Formats: sequence, structure tokens, C-alpha cells
Amino acid sequence: MKDIKVVAFDCDGVLFDTVKANTGYYNQILTHFGRPEMTPEQFAYCHMHTVNETIAYLFGDENQREAAEAYRKNMTYNAFIKDMEPEPYLKPLLRKLRPGYKTAIVTNRTDTMPLVLAEFDLEDDFDLVITALDVFRPKPFADPLIKVLEYFNVGPREVIYVGDSELDEIAAKAAEIPFIAYNNPSLAADFHITSLKEIEEQLTVDG
Repeated sequence: MKDIKVVAFDCDGVLFDTVKANTGYYNQILTHFGRPEMTPEQFAYCHMHTVNETIAYLFGDENQREAAEAYRKNMTYNAFIKDMEPEPYLKPLLRKLRPGYKTAIVTNRTDTMPLVLAEFDLEDDFDLVITALDVFRPKPFADPLIKVLEYFNVGPREVIYVGDSELDEIAAKAAEIPFIAYNNPSLAADFHITSLKEIEEQLTVDG
């Protein structure tokens, strides 16, 4: 870990507990179209995938899918922000990491990411934010993490990626970037953590 220059994070499930927020968001769309609320299996899918992939998954019929997309684009995520819970050690870790390390977010979120960063006063805490809108192929493809390598002009072994899902694991492996699994022991990872504070144990940071 002595060669690490960039620490990259997934958003949902790592920087924030978004179970309640995302459940409410997608259930509002489903309810609007007279559909039952999400099952645990459906939520597990939406937690990892882009909003467009999730809508396609929840609404198989093409016409209903298009209608759901149109409805979603007129919605706002503002009402669900209050249900997002920042990881308890997020801000302290970012303060200790920077400026010694570069920081990045690599997420399958799309147009809600700027709002989230602004709401939690994180706009100046990350050197780079890559969403699904910034790449042709989002996670599980390596494209977003390759973009991190190119942006900072670093090699794969100079970056660590902190994620909590199988898509994160697959993307990190494809990019040959060391992977830290957050609160998910089922993943294959270089390290497993249950708190962002544990990253300090792997890196050299100021106290």
C-alpha cells in the first residue's frame, strides 16, 4: 500500500447508507404506475446498477419503461436526500487523506450525484467524480476506473477502490486495481473493512 496515490470510493453503500433513500425513490415510481413496492431482490439490483438499468429491470414492457423514464426525469431526488446517512467516519477520513492522497468517486449514479455532493458539503472534498454519465460502459466494466487512471496519470497499483458490491469487485479486478470491500465479506478483495476509519490502518495519513 506504500505506492498508493489515489483513493477511490463507490458512493451508495460506502460513502452513504442509501437503503432508505433509494427504496423510497424507486417505490415512488412503482407506486405511480400502480405497481407493488420493490422486493428485497429488486432492491439488491437497483443498489448496484444505474437508474436506466434499474428502470428497465423494474418495467419490462417497453411502453411502460419509456413512461417510467419520462416520469423519473421530471422527479427530483431532493425529497430523498434526508434519508441518506453519511458513513460516520467519512468527513474525518477525507480530511486526513487530503492533500497527501488524491480522492475520487466512481459510482453508477447518474444525474443525482451533484445534488448529493452539494447537500452534504462534499463538493470540494474529491478531486474527481465519475458517474455512469461519464463513461460509455459503467460498472461492472472497468471503464470508470480506467478513467481514474488516465485522469491522475497513475498505474493500477497506485490506486485503491473501496466498494461494497459484486459490480465493484468485477470492475476493480478488470482494471487490475486493488479492491477494498466495505461491509461485505462475501466479496473477493485485497482487504475487508467495516468502517472507513480502517483505511487509515492501510495508508500513511496524518493524525
